[in-house]
Amino acid sequence: MSIRPVKHESRATPTMEGAGVKLHRVFGFGDPSMTDPFLMMDDFRNDDPSDYIRGFPWHPHRGIETITYVLAGTVEHGDSLGNQGMLGAGDLQWMTAGSGIMHQEMPKGDFAGRMHGFQLWANLPSSLKMTTPRYQDIKSADIPVVVDDDGTAVRVICGDFWGKSGPVDGIAAEPVYLDISVPPGKRKTFPVDTYRSAFAYIFAGSGSFRDASKPFGVKVEKEYMGEELNIRDLSGNRTLVVFDTGDEITVQAGEQGIRFLLVTGKPIKEPVAWHGPIVMNSREELMQAMRELQNGTFIKADH
Repeated sequence: MSIRPVKHESRATPTMEGAGVKLHRVFGFGDPSMTDPFLMMDDFRNDDPSDYIRGFPWHPHRGIETITYVLAGTVEHGDSLGNQGMLGAGDLQWMTAGSGIMHQEMPKGDFAGRMHGFQLWANLPSSLKMTTPRYQDIKSADIPVVVDDDGTAVRVICGDFWGKSGPVDGIAAEPVYLDISVPPGKRKTFPVDTYRSAFAYIFAGSGSFRDASKPFGVKVEKEYMGEELNIRDLSGNRTLVVFDTGDEITVQAGEQGIRFLLVTGKPIKEPVAWHGPIVMNSREELMQAMRELQNGTFIKADH
């Protein structure tokens, strides 16, 4: 058995999307081969409604799948095909945009004003770019949770893990998507497929995936007594860790424990032509999609 080494680590960066939603971009719009088949991930955790209430009004999607995982608050969604619904705390939506939809997502905070969640984009192979759009709306109660003897808890959203199968199925990248909590000070090893892309995203506590040694942080600039200092932030919060090859991932949890998403998927290894929420294989296909948006033929009949 071989522990996967860390080949990249970074901190999610603040940005703004939709009609003025403040969020943190974990990765995206860079080199898509680093996380293939995953294209982009956003962390939209806010406690101030003014930072998210304007939401994500009508916008197109084609050629990708979007995965929305809600931790707190709600997200009301609807589309041009007549689908609509509400995602609550712990719920998940896996949307296969395929040939194209017009879509909107409007977040609303919980009783304390909190709106916490993540959206991940997964690419589709060329053979499925123009497939019929599909939704899988998963309620929190339907996501299995497995707890190990040491208190480690894993929500299995997609894929097979520790004898449990996630409720999401029929996904091109054959992903495993896990929400993992490891208690303070525990060292834990998780099996992964050797040939899949894999990344972890820490969103609570701290820990280390680098040789499972002491908790690590990302170098950040902070001001202290009027001076800009480069320090290593050990909080771990909003840290992306991308792994190299191997069949195990080991984490050493810090003093507050650690909670992170662990995501793996089968690389597609195809050309990427990308413009906003439309992802095709060539510039010609991208231009065709833009023409169809303009002339009203973007949405296809069931096929």
